[in-house]
Amino acid sequence: MEVGSFAGKVVVVTGGTGGIGRAVCEGFAEQGASVAVLDVRGTEQVASEVSKRYGVPAEGYELDVSDRSAVVRVMDAVVADLGGLDVLVTLAGGSLGTPKGLDEIEEEHVDLVVDVNVKGTFYCAQAALARMPDDGAVVTVSSIGGRQPSPVTGVPYAASKAAVLGLTRRLAREVGGRGQRVNAVAPGLFLTGRLQQMYDEMPAAERDEVLGAIPLGRFPELREIVDPVLFLAGPGASYITGVVLDVNGGRFMPL
Repeated sequence: MEVGSFAGKVVVVTGGTGGIGRAVCEGFAEQGASVAVLDVRGTEQVASEVSKRYGVPAEGYELDVSDRSAVVRVMDAVVADLGGLDVLVTLAGGSLGTPKGLDEIEEEHVDLVVDVNVKGTFYCAQAALARMPDDGAVVTVSSIGGRQPSPVTGVPYAASKAAVLGLTRRLAREVGGRGQRVNAVAPGLFLTGRLQQMYDEMPAAERDEVLGAIPLGRFPELREIVDPVLFLAGPGASYITGVVLDVNGGRFMPL
């Protein structure tokens, strides 16, 4: 990708203060984009650091993506503050500290994961697409856990990340006539934050099994999810919509 591929574009990244989220913000900023960092906390600091390092406008907005009215207000603020909205990346989500064991999962755990992963993705995409130009792009974030059973996540996470794929395809069909594109990435085991902790707490035999199931024989670097996101959001994917790009080192190989 050429340097400056996103110059003049405004990119919104939800979950932008997490390990992957921050790396994605920096990836777009390095390519010249103005960046809106959305998360439940810490957004102003990340935005300030990104702006200083890459010399681009960046703003932080604290947001619970499961609050639809708050999502609308923040998307309006992004347009007002940064002058538009061209790309959305929906990284907000995860297991959110809920238990993995089937017998331990309570109603509030299911509600939390679905509200953030599914409803939050939809609310952000709905609001962003309404404010994007005809060449706007959305990159949603599913997971290998939504593609096949995962040893590190529970049923609500798996169900919600599978739902993101159906949501992505339907959105792509809905807005394709306008020229807008909606695609998904499904990352494998990027060991950041809670996932690193969950992996570290697994028995050694299970950790060896997880690593042994990856044909490339290693865990990924952050840039190896950033680059696919930038590709799907950029001009090189101008005729690609409604797809899921699996980024998992070959652990899951769909037909």
